[in-house]
Amino acid sequence: MPKRTSSYHSGLIDRLRNPQAAASYLRAAMEDSREMFLVALRNVAEARQMSKVAETAKVSRESLYRMLSRNGNPTYNSLDSVLRTVGLKLSVEPVSSGRPAARVSRNDRVLRSADGPKPRRRLRRRRIR
Repeated sequence: MPKRTSSYHSGLIDRLRNPQAAASYLRAAMEDSREMFLVALRNVAEARQMSKVAETAKVSRESLYRMLSRNGNPTYNSLDSVLRTVGLKLSVEPVSSGRPAARVSRNDRVLRSADGPKPRRRLRRRRIR
């Protein structure tokens, strides 16, 4: 007698209906890569029925599929609305002390300086003859 099995994807979709499972799944995917995070968010949206998520997030279903593909490039507003629709939110945490901090750009140093930005040197205009 053959074994009765279900596909991995259908089992995953069933588990992702739980908000805690979805949050930990997305957290793990975010640590992996940006592309994996978008695919994971797509799986979470599928668990909540993609058409209902699109309607509540006020984006078209086709745009939602495109946005949550490996090559997707969602805006902050659309990403935030999809996350809130599935009952999650985006949060920011400091990088752990084991990793080196990101390099600060010159513009950031100017903004952070206590005495304010340094005065800029005026450019001389050249006369055209």
